[in-house]
Amino acid sequence: MRRCAVALLGQRARRRWLHLIVGGALFMPFWMVGSVVVGALLGAGGLFTGSLAVQFGAYGVGLPLVAVAALFPLARPMSVAAARALCGVPEDRFADGPARGRDAKARTAGWWTLHLGAGALISGATLALPPFAVSVMAVPFSPALRESELGRLWGLDRPWWVWAALPAGLLMLLALAAAAAATGALLARGAPRLLGPSPADRLAAAERRAAGAESRNRLARELHDSVGHALSAVTLQAGAARRVLDGGDGADLAFVREALTAIEETTRRTVGELDWVLGLLRRDEDAGEGPGPGPGLDALDALVRGAGPKVALTVSGDLAPVPEALSREAYRIVQEGLTNAARHAGGEPVAVRLDARTEELEITMENPLPARPPAVRPNGGRGLRGIGERARLLGGTAAAGPADGVWRLVVRIPR
Repeated sequence: MRRCAVALLGQRARRRWLHLIVGGALFMPFWMVGSVVVGALLGAGGLFTGSLAVQFGAYGVGLPLVAVAALFPLARPMSVAAARALCGVPEDRFADGPARGRDAKARTAGWWTLHLGAGALISGATLALPPFAVSVMAVPFSPALRESELGRLWGLDRPWWVWAALPAGLLMLLALAAAAAATGALLARGAPRLLGPSPADRLAAAERRAAGAESRNRLARELHDSVGHALSAVTLQAGAARRVLDGGDGADLAFVREALTAIEETTRRTVGELDWVLGLLRRDEDAGEGPGPGPGLDALDALVRGAGPKVALTVSGDLAPVPEALSREAYRIVQEGLTNAARHAGGEPVAVRLDARTEELEITMENPLPARPPAVRPNGGRGLRGIGERARLLGGTAAAGPADGVWRLVVRIPR
């Protein structure tokens, strides 16, 4: 276990070192611009002059240019992608998309400058220090190196000092590794603060999650109301027809024919409704138009016929001027109400009344309570909840409950 932990830490340190080298590579164009500017001011004449003043001057000029470049929209997505892959920070602590707002842009500029600035220093040390350290470690074994400028720099006038080059070179390499690891850890700690979501980003993410949840809830309601109603109606009609046929030679074949016709109409209508619901699922994938409008109050007569002969429909007022969205939702409310009545009071007559007033549309559904209460399903209650959600989305109300031996559902929706 300890060996695995050490290996994991070593892998994380190497990836963070690579992250710093990537930052150093990105800093190169800014350093070259700074070299031109500083070289022209100091009269150095050349991009790759060995003067430390020009090198660090170019570094100082390049940092403000990096901060300005971080204002471009691509800066934060590119930084987040690199940090997620190489810094070893959980992905959910980063923001997605370009920075929006003054605070987010300022934090992105701070990260961009820190990453590229620290990466330039570590990258430069990674390129220059290992060859120098190896050369120092080879001094005791190479007469040419002892007589070179490196040997004189090392102070070979003291013979015992020659062998100190071995640990000195090794310490240089260890110091480079430690500096890279510490800088990488510093960047990893600061990444969530500088590249994390701002309050505006969190609000946008919450709105996206809410929109996704509402879309899923809508699809669930549509499937529950259309397919659930069809299955309930078909089950009741088929059961009634079977019981009549079990009566023998005196069976009422006209009733059986009517039940089979209702099953046929219900399934045909449900196939169309299911195709419409599936169109909602495909709408996000297709670039074309979405599905056409779903069934409305003009299809209410067919819905009631398919529910059986014990369903009575009464309409007051003119349903033609009812808005299309309200018509679709009212149809679904009646459909779900009939499904609930079939499930919990199967065989009892159901009265459906629609009152199309000027100010509102009122839907009332009543059925006598059965002598034996139905068994409570462990996952029940979705139907009434769906009716309430549909009514509230249109600014209306829904109330349901038993009263005087009758189950009554009343829905009022403003027009």
